[in-house]
Amino acid sequence: MLKGVALSKRFGGVFALREASIDIPQGTITGIVGPNGAGKTTLFNVLSGLYTPDGGQVVLGGEDVTHLPMHERARRGMTRTFQISRELGELTVAENLMLAAPHQAGEGLLANFLRVGRVAKEEAQILALAGELLERIGLTRLADEPARTLSGGQKKLLELARALMTQPKILLLDEPAAGVNPSLVNEVTTFISSLQRDGLTVAIVEHNMDMVAAICDPVYVLAEGTVLTQGTFDDITADRRVIDAYLGGGI
Repeated sequence: MLKGVALSKRFGGVFALREASIDIPQGTITGIVGPNGAGKTTLFNVLSGLYTPDGGQVVLGGEDVTHLPMHERARRGMTRTFQISRELGELTVAENLMLAAPHQAGEGLLANFLRVGRVAKEEAQILALAGELLERIGLTRLADEPARTLSGGQKKLLELARALMTQPKILLLDEPAAGVNPSLVNEVTTFISSLQRDGLTVAIVEHNMDMVAAICDPVYVLAEGTVLTQGTFDDITADRRVIDAYLGGGI
């Protein structure tokens, strides 16, 4: 589904990635773990098109997209989230979702005058999809509230739902459990797991090892910009190199 082949990225004279390769198979939830500074977010930034690699190749669905910008990759089905949720605070929760729907006829000025019926029908469909997603993430009761009033965990759920409004084929999630109240982590984990059952391919950068253990297979371990190893969660936690580089002697 998505491959990074021998990806390298330098900032000045420092390698953030050094010939790192990753293969994210279709229909999987692939975990990417490693210590701070290992290159995990840089890898996501290269895969998603935020950064152009200094070496290597990004392949999406069999197509070389290495030099395509983010919006072109999004059109091909790749959507990502970031570590810090950035909701539009003064818009309602439902409006935040509706705004993310792509290719809306109402975005064009003339369509609002010449294709009123089409615009209204499309908006109703987008509102219905937003309602379905809000129900799935348990935020229906907050649909008409300003997004700024949500808790940190609720904002993470909103960001997940907003990403799904683009109807992606593959979703890159950068630390979906970061800043989330422990009581909500299970909800986030369950929701991500349900995406796989829907047929969506997911890749996750995450420090919460309980989440990784529960839903990720395969798991890649990065250290100093390179892929140290990959395998099942049991495989990586039994690897002495991982224990030394990341787990500090144990989980």
